[in-house]
Amino acid sequence: MRVRCPHCNKVYNIPDDALPQGKRMSFHCKKCNGVVRIDPSPKPQKELFPRLSRAKKAEKKQAAPPVEQETETKPMGRELKKKILQILMGRLPVMPQIVLKAQEVMADPNSSMKDLARIIETDQGIVTRTLLLANSAYYGLAGKVTSVQHASVLLGNETLGEIIVMAGTSGFLNKTLQGYGLDSKIFWGHSLAVAFGSKFIAGKVRPELENDAFVAGLIHDSGKIMLDQHVFERKAAFDAFMMDGGKSYLQAEKEILGLDHSEIGSEVCKTWGLPEALTVAVKYHHNPARSGGDGLAYIVHVANSLALMGDFGNGIDDEMYAIEEGAMEFVGLKPGDEEGVMRDVSESVERIGEELGEAD
Repeated sequence: MRVRCPHCNKVYNIPDDALPQGKRMSFHCKKCNGVVRIDPSPKPQKELFPRLSRAKKAEKKQAAPPVEQETETKPMGRELKKKILQILMGRLPVMPQIVLKAQEVMADPNSSMKDLARIIETDQGIVTRTLLLANSAYYGLAGKVTSVQHASVLLGNETLGEIIVMAGTSGFLNKTLQGYGLDSKIFWGHSLAVAFGSKFIAGKVRPELENDAFVAGLIHDSGKIMLDQHVFERKAAFDAFMMDGGKSYLQAEKEILGLDHSEIGSEVCKTWGLPEALTVAVKYHHNPARSGGDGLAYIVHVANSLALMGDFGNGIDDEMYAIEEGAMEFVGLKPGDEEGVMRDVSESVERIGEELGEAD
């Protein structure tokens, strides 16, 4: 359901299955603080990113799970974390394996583009997406790139690395999350927005973090993919917890599962072998003050909050994630800078999202 604030016209995109059935609800607009009232009666829902889905039909939602019996016990906290990590061991998604190997090659001064091409070519889907993005209008080389090696010559290793990360993660992150009520296009669009936002913020204030910021922003919510099945199995409990509209899914995760998506996401990043800087940023992207002053965690936090407050929200609880006090000053952004960042983010997500959508 798309809901427009009657006072300032800000648009919120709220999944129908996150609304309490048969009850009205209201919340304060993040932009103007006016009251937005919602009538949950069924209405056609427009997509937030129509261009991202032009070549891809909306995925069918699974049937809602049966209401759990009160006597049924499910793992939570440390037990749930252990279960998730055990399942992942030995069968990691292709995405981190190929992307990590590619980044290692590009960081090695003794490696060649032939070494990089050899790794990327183990997955034809990633090759296709890499070349499609390299030839996109966004990078200004439409129709000129014929191979991964050619892309490196024309774009440079850093830009090529960015493209490979997007190409390698698109299949992994472009998923519908039934437990969270997130359409695949919404989740992927939000991931892209935080990636570009993190990159642009780092470029302004910490250029040495620009590449890591892009990767950390892209995978910051990967923990939701790991938790989605468990959220879906407890959907009745999550719906009841969220019913009053004053709580976030982050709070619900901690209350019902005993851990949240940032915590399990960080653990999975360690399992993937990602650098510690990325695992710290993922873990503290909602509360960077607990990171011990980690600059990357603050950058991803600000980018995530801006995306949630703008047109790249993630659900009904977007307004619950305000920028932490002092975070803007910590990353070096001045009042008004956020508007320029989000303009650049909007343009980048629109164009890149469309290109990858056509490849799927």
